[in-house]
Amino acid sequence: MNIVNADPELSRLFTLVTSVVGIGKVTAIQLIVTTNEFKDINNASSYACYAGLVPYLEESGMFKGKGRVSHMANKKVKTLLHMAALVAIQYNEELKLYYERKANVEKKNKMSVLNAVRNKLVQRIFSCVNQNRK
Repeated sequence: MNIVNADPELSRLFTLVTSVVGIGKVTAIQLIVTTNEFKDINNASSYACYAGLVPYLEESGMFKGKGRVSHMANKKVKTLLHMAALVAIQYNEELKLYYERKANVEKKNKMSVLNAVRNKLVQRIFSCVNQNRK
């Protein structure tokens, strides 16, 4: 934490990322490190692909397969975002209602709904950083 507090840019990014409900210190630092302070990866869709949150459809001509998530993703980031999604479902009313609607009412698979919540968290993080607001 001393390194983050010593650098004003890191401190600013850390504050913005942790302002999203469910994102803690470890997850925020991992996001900042893997994106190189949001310089190398600066949009949410690219980072979602990097973290293994975006399903890819397997299609070939007339064959339409099931959408699957890439196994070459950064597993550490995916695990941290999974835990953040579980916390966000507990403490963020909007995400809690979204999860319950998708899982219980629409009868979607709970893991795929959690994956959607992880993707929503990534979208929120990148919009906070790109717009420079909490």
